[in-house]
Amino acid sequence: MQALRDGADALECDVRLTADQHLVCVHDRRLERTSNGKGVLSTLPLGELEQLDFASWKKPWSDLDDEAEDVESDTRSILTLDRLCAMVADWGRPVEIAIETKHPTRYAGVVERRLVETLHRFGWAHPPAGKLAPVRVMSFSWLSIRRIQDLAPSTRTVFLMERIPLRFRDGSLPMGVAIAGPSIEVVRAHPNYVSRVHGHGSSVHVWTVNDRPDIALCADLGVEAIITDRPGPALRQLSAGQNGRGSGD
Repeated sequence: MQALRDGADALECDVRLTADQHLVCVHDRRLERTSNGKGVLSTLPLGELEQLDFASWKKPWSDLDDEAEDVESDTRSILTLDRLCAMVADWGRPVEIAIETKHPTRYAGVVERRLVETLHRFGWAHPPAGKLAPVRVMSFSWLSIRRIQDLAPSTRTVFLMERIPLRFRDGSLPMGVAIAGPSIEVVRAHPNYVSRVHGHGSSVHVWTVNDRPDIALCADLGVEAIITDRPGPALRQLSAGQNGRGSGD
């Protein structure tokens, strides 16, 4: 929510499936780093996960700091994709959401089916002709992207890359994908890749762009979106003389 208050025009989240097949916005496969729980997230039902604290790890010394802001109780609980989508849908201005499917997973294609079902409940899976849904689905897994394309053909998809596969170094992308998602490390090492993607008529969304020189580089190269952990500072830098968009996670 803070990212939206800071002015971000999109939110990014990772989704995983619980044992009872609810999609939750959690990056890690295991619970230890980001909660006070233990074990593999996908082995627990939503009800048990909701009893865990998913916020205090961000401020480990808050109990000893008299000036630390209190963490609201409802933000400690695990965030479901349904709740995040509802917040985006009800926000006071247009906001998009970028959803990354995490793979490999024991549930394989069930993740994509549940995701499309969620988007359908919000009217985003199959929008009317000529209307663009405020959602894009991202993955490092080409199989995951292909499942989304089969289930919801109008959904925008982003092919995430830690390194550029040899066959796509000319700026082309897998069939049906119109957005390249390279890491900032890729863009730093190969800045001409952005123009090659643009030459194929596709867009470039770069992750995770936190440092001022990297933000400036992406703006200079004309990337369409950056994903950052610091949307407030990124937007201030861009509005001070750079063009671009920032997405906060």
